[in-house]
Amino acid sequence: MPNKAAAKKAQRQMKRRAELNLNYKIKFREAIKKTAKATGFEEAKKLAVAAQKALDKAAKHGTIKANTAARKLSRLMKKVNALAKK
Repeated sequence: MPNKAAAKKAQRQMKRRAELNLNYKIKFREAIKKTAKATGFEEAKKLAVAAQKALDKAAKHGTIKANTAARKLSRLMKKVNALAKK
């Protein structure tokens, strides 16, 4: 239990940031899963845009690093583009 006011404030901030990070993480993970499960190319393309937006927001916020977001998006787009060839 923190004793000083600054430590109490830091604890409040940490709790709030953890909640925000978790929300960003859940959003981009769900978006990636939805896109990966898409059956048609057009549907997957639309869902990929939403996934990219979620990844970019998470990277901008600092939940994940920019390179991690780029890597996840790249792997996702490989799957989406594979649907176009079918």
